[in-house]
Amino acid sequence: MAVCACGSGREFDECCAPFLAGAPAPTAEALMRSRYTAYAVGQLDHLERTDAPEARDEFNRADAERTAAETTWLGLKVVRVIDGGVDDQTGQVEFIFRYQQHGKIHAQHELSQFRREDGIWLYESSEMNPKSPPVRVAKINRNDPCTCGSGKKYKKCCGAA
Repeated sequence: MAVCACGSGREFDECCAPFLAGAPAPTAEALMRSRYTAYAVGQLDHLERTDAPEARDEFNRADAERTAAETTWLGLKVVRVIDGGVDDQTGQVEFIFRYQQHGKIHAQHELSQFRREDGIWLYESSEMNPKSPPVRVAKINRNDPCTCGSGKKYKKCCGAA
């Protein structure tokens, strides 16, 4: 048996194969992994079947077939999952996948949106190269209480130079 292309480490027949055959994915992450695998093994019907109506309008079958034929899929890494569990109605999956095309290796970073309709997870949209939330740095004034919890003023504790 072959290891699944989705990067789960599980056997293909026990991982994405049932979803490619039409079984509903239990989570948004499982759907996203199966969609990557669909590209990797050339089963593009799965992509169309799991697109939400608004995504289906943007799906170009000829472009997808050309991309799948010209591409060697090198791996998928899930960065984070927000909701999208078995009891959720919406979810987000952030991931990075690597591929080789025309002799060059590329990586693509995406944040995909999913929703459940009638118990079935569907792909809505993706944002390429999502930005992480801005880092906020709190300025501590000299007379503020020290952040270490000592009860002293910052200038007399951790802020002493």
